[in-house]
Amino acid sequence: GGDHTITYPILQALAAKHGPVGLVHVDAHTDTGDMALGEKIYHGSPFRRCVEEGLLDCSRVVQIGIRGSSYDPDPHKYCREQGFRVIPAEECWMKSLKPLMREVRAQMGDKPMYISFDIDGLDPAYAPGTGTPEIAGLTPAQALEIIRGCKGLNIVGCDLVEVAPMYDVSGNTALLGANLLFEMLCVLPGVKTL
Repeated sequence: GGDHTITYPILQALAAKHGPVGLVHVDAHTDTGDMALGEKIYHGSPFRRCVEEGLLDCSRVVQIGIRGSSYDPDPHKYCREQGFRVIPAEECWMKSLKPLMREVRAQMGDKPMYISFDIDGLDPAYAPGTGTPEIAGLTPAQALEIIRGCKGLNIVGCDLVEVAPMYDVSGNTALLGANLLFEMLCVLPGVKTL
């Protein structure tokens, strides 16, 4: 729940316990902005603040589904400079993400990692109930491939953010969000599934 700002204090607490963590970040946006309306802490800046505080192991940060308009001619430059792997949505279109997740699993290794899932990573045809929808996003099946692809990793926490039910009279966004959270719980270490 909540906007993506909530990930910042969660990662502060996790890094205090585990040191810098890896990150699988599903989103339409990189959320590495610096300031908005004079504020340094907002839903578009949590991962820049995390980098500044050394909360992330930047060599183990993967951002999946990134797309949409930008005010910058090179909107992923900051992420690349930090060592993040940025996977634009168009690299995911019309294909299984299982091969990608094999690569991500190798990149994460056995060190602590976190899953942060912004519902706007999905196409608004499936999840319109969010504040900053962007067309041409991931499908629910791809979302499941990403989450299930994390099973067996050293997951120390996860979140699902930016669900805004008031923007979706069908209730589909909340349903999808609840199911994705259930899937995340199922891949946590020590959870036995059939």
